Amino acid sequence: MSVDVIVYTTDNCRYCNAAKKLLGKRGVIYREERLAADPASRERIGKLTGGFSFPQIIIAGEPIGGFDELAALHRSGELTALLAG
Repeated sequence: MSVDVIVYTTDNCRYCNAAKKLLGKRGVIYREERLAADPASRERIGKLTGGFSFPQIIIAGEPIGGFDELAALHRSGELTALLAG
């Protein structure tokens, strides 16, 4: 079973690129939402996730944080469980 993964990004963001690369290496299909030119969406995502930096990543409807949190989940093995649903 595949879960919904959304990566909210902005332009010229090395952490956004790193998160997409990590997910890609794992074969994760994700939806990228680019918010560089949309202040209203950036505010909405901040309220949804509690984070105002990028990327912001949501897995199965749950905000997990940004690249550092994604990488920590990957290292600990917890990302596999989240992606399995």
